Amino acid sequence: MDWYPLYNSLRIAVISGVIVFFLGIFAAYYVAKLPRWLKGLLDVVFTLPLVLPPTVVGYFLLVLLGSRRPVGIWFQEHFGIKLVMTWYSAIFAAVVVAFPLMYRTARGTFESFDETLTDCGKTLGLSNTYLFWRVRMPACRQGILAGAVLSFARALGEYGATSMIAGYTPGKTATISTTVYQLWRTNNDALAFRWVLINLAISAVVLLAVNLLEKRNTTQRKGH
Repeated sequence: MDWYPLYNSLRIAVISGVIVFFLGIFAAYYVAKLPRWLKGLLDVVFTLPLVLPPTVVGYFLLVLLGSRRPVGIWFQEHFGIKLVMTWYSAIFAAVVVAFPLMYRTARGTFESFDETLTDCGKTLGLSNTYLFWRVRMPACRQGILAGAVLSFARALGEYGATSMIAGYTPGKTATISTTVYQLWRTNNDALAFRWVLINLAISAVVLLAVNLLEKRNTTQRKGH
């Protein structure tokens, strides 16, 4: 059994998870401070990939990053890097589809944060950077971690956009999701079922982690 799809899926999910973690946090932090009308507009833009069909997301990525498009041509000419049909192409897809989960979760957590805590810190002369990482983030850590786990799970199971921008090449771009589909197409049900079980096991662990985080967060709120 070739374990490359598992390795590649985990690699893509981890890298995109780290990117989405920081992008989602900072986008949520700054959007939460904006006027209501602008916040609503950006909410639509940032959350749109969550409701769009994955194939539509993949199409937009191909239009933007394709080898015959300006961005794709520029990277090819200046760095010799192809942005589509490579294993790291799937990272772009995973980031786009997972970002809304991290953003929405983080924004909701930040909006429920008690701002008097940072106001007190400012009276003591503490910097905004210090207050963000040492006060706001620890207070919001349960929601942030839940968003990070959910976005990781979404990136791990992404198929539609990934299949369009990265394709399926065994040992090069194959992921668990694309492998299951290809095995089904070739009537290799036994091996497809093994990959389904592996994916189910990983998903179950992720959901268990989210439930534990939510339970711990609820317990801490009741304690206060």
